[in-house]
Amino acid sequence: MTPPISGATARRMFGLVEPIGLIPYVRDEPAEALMALGLRNYWDTYFAGRAAPLGRAPAEVVHAIFYNFAPGEATRHIPRVWDIITPDAALAARQQGCVLALRRILGDLADAPGLARTADLLTKAAMSPPTVGRALYAGLRALALPEEPVARLWHAANLLREHRGDGHVVALVANGIGGTEAHVLHALADGRPAEKFGRVSHLPEARLTAVIDGMRTRGLIGADGWLTADGWATKERIEALTDDLAALAYEILTPSELEQLITDLEPLAAALNAAYAA
Repeated sequence: MTPPISGATARRMFGLVEPIGLIPYVRDEPAEALMALGLRNYWDTYFAGRAAPLGRAPAEVVHAIFYNFAPGEATRHIPRVWDIITPDAALAARQQGCVLALRRILGDLADAPGLARTADLLTKAAMSPPTVGRALYAGLRALALPEEPVARLWHAANLLREHRGDGHVVALVANGIGGTEAHVLHALADGRPAEKFGRVSHLPEARLTAVIDGMRTRGLIGADGWLTADGWATKERIEALTDDLAALAYEILTPSELEQLITDLEPLAAALNAAYAA
């Protein structure tokens, strides 16, 4: 019997898979493909592209599943985007843009003989864990698998990203950390003041101050504005539980398959990370 995958291995795999999963959030092609269909800005494309596996779910459902957006942010885009395009059209355009971006960045690596094997192994992992309790992952699992290797690689990475993300929400809820609080916790752990962190810097000052004050009252943030020992411990528990829950996806792989997948993903992740850092 193959031993259970550790949280440390799941964290290593996150470092290799996340550069692929990040494509629609950090490169122009996916957003451009969606805006070509009539969407007006990046955040339209974000909500349409990411929520499309849920169908025409109302904003309240999207807000609950996405979890860490401030109240009201989902309603600025959902359901309006579905008056312009269908969820199926959003999925197709997003995939097309992601494949274009991956091919542009990876160059010859995208046509390497081993790319299909990498996509197949990553898909094997991505399609293996249970869907129960993971709404966005379940929506993606219900979609047809792409046949073209680069598209399949992207789809598998997206599946694993949302599988991990659903588990991260579980970890946040279990530790009593709300959506905006999650961003504050991340920013402070990363050495950035919350008001400078892009995902919450746009919020009204009073709203962000209220969130920070609430975390200070609970002992997570000190009088100096930085994380206390309890704040750091909470952050570490959340990340450890997220890793443990993400490990389920890789338990279907044999040790040799996991080793091969790691070997295959390393040059892809290196090329993508270099492009992001440029």
